[in-house]
Amino acid sequence: MEVLWLTEKEVRSLLTMDDAIAAVQKAFLDHGMGRTQMPSKSYLHLPDHNGDLRCMPAYLEGQDMAGVKIVNVHPGNPLIGLPTVMALLILHSPHTGEPLSIMGATYITSMRTGAAGAIAARYLARPDSHVIGMIGAGAQARTQLQGLSRHFQIDQVTVFDSFADRARAFAEDVLGFLKCDCIAVAGPEEACECDILVTTTPSRQPVVRNEWVRPGTHINAIGADAVGKQELESALLKRAKIVVDDIVQSVHSGEVNVPISEGILRPEEIHAQIGEVLAGKKPGRVSSEEITIFDSTGLGIQDVATGHAVYEKALQSGMGRRLELA
Repeated sequence: MEVLWLTEKEVRSLLTMDDAIAAVQKAFLDHGMGRTQMPSKSYLHLPDHNGDLRCMPAYLEGQDMAGVKIVNVHPGNPLIGLPTVMALLILHSPHTGEPLSIMGATYITSMRTGAAGAIAARYLARPDSHVIGMIGAGAQARTQLQGLSRHFQIDQVTVFDSFADRARAFAEDVLGFLKCDCIAVAGPEEACECDILVTTTPSRQPVVRNEWVRPGTHINAIGADAVGKQELESALLKRAKIVVDDIVQSVHSGEVNVPISEGILRPEEIHAQIGEVLAGKKPGRVSSEEITIFDSTGLGIQDVATGHAVYEKALQSGMGRRLELA
C-alpha cells in the first residue's frame, strides 16, 4: 500500500484559481442537492497558545470523494514567521478506505476559500460591481480578490488593515496580478464605500457598522469561523439577505453565531445555503437595492473537492512521491 505525498510547494504549482472555483462549485451544488456527508468541525481549543486545531471530514457521494483535513488557526503565528493557518489533507478511497494522498493544505485552504467567495458573489452581488472594499489584508484577502477578478471587472480596490504597513504592502501586491487602482485607506468606513465588501479578520468585535453599508452592497464575510467571532454589526445582518455555506456550521461558528446567541437574529431568518442557490432551490439576488451577505465558515467538502483536483493533476504530471505504508 502506497500513498502519494505532495508538498505545499507542489500543491501551489498544480492548483489554479480556476481549478479551485470549478471544484468548489461542484461541491456546493452536491451539498445543495443533499449528496454530501459532512459532520460539523471538531475543535481542540488551545487557550494557553492562543489558537485551535480543527478536524474536518467530508464525503461527496455524487463524486465519490472522501477525506479529512486537519487545520489550525493561531493568530499570533506571523510574529514568529509562521502562517496563521496551516493544514494537512488526507484523501481516502471511499471503496476501501485506504489513504490515496497526503498533501499540504495551507494553500488549498486559502484558494478554496477565495473560490467560495467568488462563487457566492457571482450569484449575490450586482453584475456591474466594479469597486471592491477589503477589511483585512492577510493571505486570505489576496485569494478573495483573485477569485472575484474571475467574475467581475474590477476597477478599484480599497483596503484597510489594523496594521497600516500591511495594507500598504497588500495594495502594492495587488498591482502585480490585477490591473486596477488599489488604495490603502485609513479606516474601515472608507473600505465600505464599495460594491463588494470582503472581511477577512479574526475579530470578536464588529469591524463593520450598519450605517456604513449602502443599499446594493454584497458582503463576503470570511473571518468568523469559531464561536464568538463577529465582523459585522448585528443590525446589519437584520437588514440583509443572508446566505451561508452550511446552516449548522454557520449557526455554531459563522458570522451569524453571535447575533443568534444574543437573540437578535433567528436561524429561520437565514435565507439559504449557497448550494441551494446554485441548485435553483432558492433565489440569489433579486434586486439592485438589497444588501446580501455570504457567511463563509469553510467546509470540508471544499477541501476534499479541491484536493482531488490537485491529486488528479499530480497523477497526470507524475508529481509527488510514493511513500510505502504497508
